[in-house]
Amino acid sequence: MTSTAAWVRDHRMVAFFGLTYAISWSLVPFGSFLPTGALIAALIVISVADGREGLRQLGSRIVKWRVSPWLYLAAIAIPVAVLTFTIATSSALASTSPSFDQFDAWYSVIVVFAARMIDPLNGPVAEEPSFRGFAQPTLEVGRSRFAATAILAVLVTIWHVPLYFIDEFELQPIESLATVGCTFFYAWLFARSGGSVLITLIAHVTEGWVRIGPLWGDGPDTDRAVTIYTVAWFTVGVLVVVCDRSIWRVRTERP
Repeated sequence: MTSTAAWVRDHRMVAFFGLTYAISWSLVPFGSFLPTGALIAALIVISVADGREGLRQLGSRIVKWRVSPWLYLAAIAIPVAVLTFTIATSSALASTSPSFDQFDAWYSVIVVFAARMIDPLNGPVAEEPSFRGFAQPTLEVGRSRFAATAILAVLVTIWHVPLYFIDEFELQPIESLATVGCTFFYAWLFARSGGSVLITLIAHVTEGWVRIGPLWGDGPDTDRAVTIYTVAWFTVGVLVVVCDRSIWRVRTERP
C-alpha cells in the first residue's frame, strides 16, 4: 500500500470532505455549484481506501430495497406532510394564493420525481450514496449514531453554504436548520432500514419535489413559507431523536 493510500485509509472523512468541498465548490467562482462533487469524492476515497470491496458495499446499500413497507411510507409521507403543512399554513397567512405553475401538467409531478431519482447532477443522487452510504457508517465507527449524525449535519451544512450566495438556487441561510433536520431524518431512515440508501434517496427526492420559492415568488410571503418549512423540518429532526432514542446510542466499535 502506498503512503497516499495509507493516509486516505486512516483519514477517510478528511479526504472525503476535502475532496467534496473542492470539487463541488470549484464552480462557485462561475456562479454555479456541482452537487456531483460529493459522489465523485466518495468513489475516489472508497476506491483508494477499500478498493473493490468498498465499492461493492456501497453498491449493496444503494440497491437494498427489502425493508419494512412502513419505512417506504415514512420516506414519502413525512416529506409530503411537511410540504402540505407548509403550504396550508403559509396560504392561511399569505396575502396571495400560491401558484403551481411549476407543474404545468399533472404528469410533470411524476417526471420531476423520476428525473430526480436518477440524475447524478441533482442533489439526491449525489448526496445519498456519499453522505448516507459512505460518510454516515464511517463516522459511526467509535462514536454513537447521534454524535456521528451531528457531525455529518454540520459538515453537510457547510457544504451547502455557497448555495446561499448563488441566485440560481434561491436558498436562504435559515434553511441550514432544515438541512440539520433532514440529516437526522435521513439518518433515522438509514438506521431503521439496516443501511438502505434507496430508502433515503426516495425521502430526499420527495423532500425537494416541490420548490417553495416559486409558489409565491419574491416577497414576505415566500420568506414566511421558507421559515415555516425550515422549522417544520427541524422539528422532524428533533422528533426522530426524541421518539426513537435507542437507535441513537448505537455505535460501531473500531476493528
